[in-house]
Amino acid sequence: MNALDSERIGDMLLAAGWEHAEKEAEADLVLFNTCCVRDSAEKRAIGRLTLLKPWKKQNPNRLLVLCGCIAQKDGADLLEKIPFLDIVIGTRDYPSLPALLERVAQTSERLAVTEHIDSQIPDIYIPRANKSLSAFVTVMYGCDNYCSYCIVPHVRGREVSREKKSIINEIRALAKSGVKETTLLGQNVNSYKDAESGADFADLLSGVNDISGIERIRFTTSHPKDVSPKLICAMANLEHVCEHFHLPAQSGADAVLNRMNRKYTRDDYLNLAARIRAEIPNVVLTTDLLVGFPGETNADFQETLKLCREVRWDAAFTFIYSVRPGTAAAEYSDNVPLEVKKERVAELIHLQEKISAEKNASLIGEILEVLVERASARNPRDLAGKDRGGRTVVFAGDAMLIGKIVPVRICRSTAHTLIGEISSSPAHQITTPDTQKVML
Repeated sequence: MNALDSERIGDMLLAAGWEHAEKEAEADLVLFNTCCVRDSAEKRAIGRLTLLKPWKKQNPNRLLVLCGCIAQKDGADLLEKIPFLDIVIGTRDYPSLPALLERVAQTSERLAVTEHIDSQIPDIYIPRANKSLSAFVTVMYGCDNYCSYCIVPHVRGREVSREKKSIINEIRALAKSGVKETTLLGQNVNSYKDAESGADFADLLSGVNDISGIERIRFTTSHPKDVSPKLICAMANLEHVCEHFHLPAQSGADAVLNRMNRKYTRDDYLNLAARIRAEIPNVVLTTDLLVGFPGETNADFQETLKLCREVRWDAAFTFIYSVRPGTAAAEYSDNVPLEVKKERVAELIHLQEKISAEKNASLIGEILEVLVERASARNPRDLAGKDRGGRTVVFAGDAMLIGKIVPVRICRSTAHTLIGEISSSPAHQITTPDTQKVML
């Protein structure tokens, strides 16, 4: 989401007459768009920002702007903490940035603007300078779930959905510019609701599916408690919606899920995963898992490992819990020692890597549709792209194939990558062994 925010801010400034600078030394303005979901990300951002002090000192007329979640969280305090910072701008105040820059340039004021956290963001369409095959599109802002560990509702505000017609118009324009794949973004896309038309997220998917030129549709993130039968049906039946469901579980222990305020149980999650696999047999399921949450016992952690074995996700993003001030969990005793957290996350990663490797190995011999995105980073003579499930596929091929969807037969695999060769036969629907392993 931050990557898309950065792109939109850049497009906004280009429209206001600014030009992109290739290097910091050439820039009159540097913007830092920040994330504070995890303590490590916040520390890296502030550390990187302080390195710009010599850049600012060299020319005091240069402007330094801090955007994003850290800006929203700390506001004017950042102006005191970082005396060479010019503007702090919150997550729902971006449309005012060009005017603020002009004001600061004329008056030398230092400004913090973060007061519109619960306001509707003006849905102003700005043509996007998108030159890639894929594009992110925000469909809603904020979150109403207030998971006890999560800072997002505090820095992104309450849920606000964009109008369906505005989203459709934006994606139509992207398709005309050459975009073939769009990813719909929201903190919880399942709760999308267009106030004007009453359209829900499944209706939005249907509308995007009808846009000429868009060949693949993805979305993230989903909250398990809000996944509806209608949404699963839409995924199963809409031609261009990819068979990839990112469904954060966070923990396999009911006691931990309750303290996290996740509003579902492990059985709820298992039943949902079973239903999704029953209706979308070739679906790729991925997840997020949080280790070391306050009060997590060894027995709780074993439940998470057990859930991992039962669901057999294709991939999992694993994180160590860190306290975020302002969240409900910040009031809990962070009583799991760091060394224990590290041991647990290492064990979880080891298990998931084994499962991912097994699942990828089961695809050897299969033919997959791959949207070719670029030359491979490791070997420029190879190409890299994604299949409909979002898995990375590498194969030898001519650069002229970039931007095309080609059938690739899988020959080898690792836990993270599929290696194949171009096939003369078309791709076909696959059914993984896990379809039969999880029962309703």
